[in-house]
Amino acid sequence: MSEQEQSGNATPPLRSTSRSTSLRHAASILVVRDGAAGMEVLLVRRAERNDDRSSGAFVFPGGTLDPQDKTLHALCTGLDDALASQRLGLPDGGLDFYLAAVRECFEEAGLLFASDAGSRLIALDQLDAQQHDWYRQSARRGGPGMAQLCERLHVRLAVDRLAYHSHWLTPPGLPKRFDTRFFVAVAPAGQTAAHDGDEAVEHLWVRPADAIDAARGLKLVPVTRRTLASIARFDSAQACFDHAAQLRDIVRIMPRLALGSGGPRPVLPSEPAYPEIERIDPHGEGHARYELAAGVPVRLSDRIWRVTANNGSVMTGPGTNTYFVGDPARNEWAVIDPGPDDETHVAAVLAAAPGPIRWILATHTHLDHSPATPRLKAATGAPVLGRAAPPASRQDQTFQPDRILAHGERLVLGSGSTLRVVHTPGHASNHLCFLLEEEKTLFTGDHVMQGSTVVINPPDGDMQAYLASLAALQQEDLEWLAPGHGFLMARPGDAIRTLIRHRMQREAKVLNALRELGESCLDALLLRVYDDVPERMHPVAQRSLLAHLHKLALDGRAVESGQKWQLAAENPAG
Repeated sequence: MSEQEQSGNATPPLRSTSRSTSLRHAASILVVRDGAAGMEVLLVRRAERNDDRSSGAFVFPGGTLDPQDKTLHALCTGLDDALASQRLGLPDGGLDFYLAAVRECFEEAGLLFASDAGSRLIALDQLDAQQHDWYRQSARRGGPGMAQLCERLHVRLAVDRLAYHSHWLTPPGLPKRFDTRFFVAVAPAGQTAAHDGDEAVEHLWVRPADAIDAARGLKLVPVTRRTLASIARFDSAQACFDHAAQLRDIVRIMPRLALGSGGPRPVLPSEPAYPEIERIDPHGEGHARYELAAGVPVRLSDRIWRVTANNGSVMTGPGTNTYFVGDPARNEWAVIDPGPDDETHVAAVLAAAPGPIRWILATHTHLDHSPATPRLKAATGAPVLGRAAPPASRQDQTFQPDRILAHGERLVLGSGSTLRVVHTPGHASNHLCFLLEEEKTLFTGDHVMQGSTVVINPPDGDMQAYLASLAALQQEDLEWLAPGHGFLMARPGDAIRTLIRHRMQREAKVLNALRELGESCLDALLLRVYDDVPERMHPVAQRSLLAHLHKLALDGRAVESGQKWQLAAENPAG
């Protein structure tokens, strides 16, 4: 079977890449059928074996490619190697994966995708047990071979009944890695699934949603769970197959192993930690983490380290990040965002410092970013650089910079490390980002956050200024974002475009609400504009709503009168 290591299962310890790694090509098949309660998929349970880390798990039928697969090309129907390879994005040999899926499904689950001279899938239920067993044994490695099976049954292998679904590669760092292609096929009529009792010791037909339900208690490896979730929305087997059949340009999914409080586990590309793990542990050596642990120093590059404060909340996510940036040759470091006024965090920052702290910088003066500055300055004597807090509530009035930083100013930390100051008002009027030019990495504070949008809280918060700042950042040559909350973020342009698009969509909802409701108070508009936000977040959402309304007023599209808002009168054409 292909999934014993394909899963990147959480149970094994992470391994060093100094050990040799073998890459095995494999194929798995999702056989689906229509059941009484909806679409069902066939799962087989792996035998219990001490050397199998997925022992006892339910998986899809499948396994590694066999030399005989390459000899069966002439016995296929509806698909040749050129077309199969094109679909799989391979120069050649693509048909071998389809054939492996057909062969392994027959060996492990007793279902044969083969067609007669009329291109109809054959039925096997009329065969006696001895005949069926012989044909099934022919599929095994070292058996008579699928070619003899085709000759005796007068059939061709119906690879055209398989639709390419997904491509998974086992994480780096494991001694055995599997490069597996997954296919979807509708169960052949007139055939009954039966596990082989060797590789598969049990089989079941189950609705995908039921299989991944924790109450069901099935042991599933991550790739199986993820794949089941991807097909759970289909009402019929044919709909599932048709969807897979129209997929093109399928992207390979490669989990990466990382550490955390739950032990090592595979991290998927869709998870926030993935780009950072890929960057700092490309070979799977086992030192990257999938969660931000308070007080634990993380080396992000030769020039960048990070320590996260223990102040996680609905507003601060996993906690506030404090960064060290410097030139390792000079071994002098700047601290960006000392964090909250927390003695334990300051101690962790001082303990984690890779060298002497020579500068203290703050992106802005909200209470989770700058209040630790006096403690850090007292301990290091480093000058404080940034912009003072405006005279407003919920701002850190203790932040008193020794020098006010100007937009465009460059701070030379050494011959190989330069920070450029970028003024980015919007979330806060004094908000600064810092661009490490040598690594094209922008320290974003709260201007760009991971996993959530930024609250814009008037009067210091300004939606018009925020969108203008985002637009200005689109002109920068960036490769990474280092947010004040969360992991390193790749593809900065995509992240910034997503934020702008989200804000403009929210603005459109504000305009539609004003158009439909007429003159309205904030509470009425809030329920319409933020109907997709949990009620517990409404007080925060109301601040951003007010920021949107202020922007629309500046744009001449809305007006306020007596704490009520309405659309501005449109100018007549011409």
